[in-house]
Amino acid sequence: MQDFLENKILPVFIKIGNNVILVAIRDGVAFTMPCILVGSLFLIIANLPIDGWSEFLGSYGEILSVPVQATFGSIGLVSAIGVSVSLAKHYKLDGLSCCCITVVVFILAQVDENYKVNVDNFGATGLFSAIVLAVITVYIVRFFIVHKIYIRLPDSVPPAVLQSFISLAPAMACLTLIWLVRVVLNFDLNAFFTMVFSPLVIGLDTLPGILILITLISLLWGCGIHSNLFSGITTPIFLKFIVENTEAYLNHQPIPHITAEFYISFVSIGGTGATLGLVLAMLISKSRYYKSLGRLSIGPAIFCINEPVVFGVPMVFNPIMMLPLILAPVVICTGSWLLMYFDIIGRAVFQVPWTMPPILNAYFATGGNIPAAIWSGCMIFISMAVYYPFFRIMERKQLAKEKEEAAAEQIAVA
Repeated sequence: MQDFLENKILPVFIKIGNNVILVAIRDGVAFTMPCILVGSLFLIIANLPIDGWSEFLGSYGEILSVPVQATFGSIGLVSAIGVSVSLAKHYKLDGLSCCCITVVVFILAQVDENYKVNVDNFGATGLFSAIVLAVITVYIVRFFIVHKIYIRLPDSVPPAVLQSFISLAPAMACLTLIWLVRVVLNFDLNAFFTMVFSPLVIGLDTLPGILILITLISLLWGCGIHSNLFSGITTPIFLKFIVENTEAYLNHQPIPHITAEFYISFVSIGGTGATLGLVLAMLISKSRYYKSLGRLSIGPAIFCINEPVVFGVPMVFNPIMMLPLILAPVVICTGSWLLMYFDIIGRAVFQVPWTMPPILNAYFATGGNIPAAIWSGCMIFISMAVYYPFFRIMERKQLAKEKEEAAAEQIAVA
């Protein structure tokens, strides 16, 4: 099985994870995280789950919501900037030039039938078109630069002026192309890209789809490959989900998406593979090695960092521990999804830092939903229950090994 994974499966996923465009999307969309987190902070303050808080704030509640509208309403534009800069950096192009051209291209694509810019598309609605247009723009610029199709000036010209003339031809090509498509042909780029990505978007908001994703993440983590492998594909989709959930929450509408902020707050308890339960099992172990490893790992695990336990047990290419590494998050994911589907616990409406400890992350992500926080606590014990039988097998082997080492040490001392 190890040979099959190493030689057949892993090369395919590594190739996907190292794809230039997906890496640029992953790094570029990450530019939105500070905006979303700051906007969520203002949103939490304006909607604290305290009786009478809204009445206490009064008109100041609307004032506190202004940064929310600015941050959540611009993630499409910020993503376009981030993706273009990341991709330009990879190809050693001028990042500022690519960024400026991308911004104008994206804005041009948002004009409506009356030739006015629809700023509503600067948010989650235009996220997919922002990413695709950023990629297209950078590749057009690269084509012109590689083939040296630009205005040449003497070397004595200041660099800023020289770069502006170099960018003139690719900028003209990009803007003309989008003008023809959006204005002359009246082709709605946002609607088209949304339709193209809709099967993936719909799939990741269903239980089978999220289970497949979680299974692949855990399987690859068991092979020593980080879960960031899929982030270039999944991050824009889950970002769109959480923004739409936040907007629904602000407008007092039903929360549409279950899997928004789902993996961080309601699956990966203690890190990828939901390993917090395993760390707790090690803390009560009779083995000196596992007890020491548990003490070393408990601090990072509380903040969802599980590299010490994954590589310390080790769980990488460990046939005994790879099964619970997949099974634990699958069980927790199924329970979380069903509880949200039947409205027993709240759905995530805020984005929280991924390092926030369990229970607290579920509480704040759902806007102060007590049942969600209680379920987060139950997830810890479910994780421990799944891992414990498999850990006992490892523990027995380790205890026998430690007993032999102790006997050999006594003989050496004698």
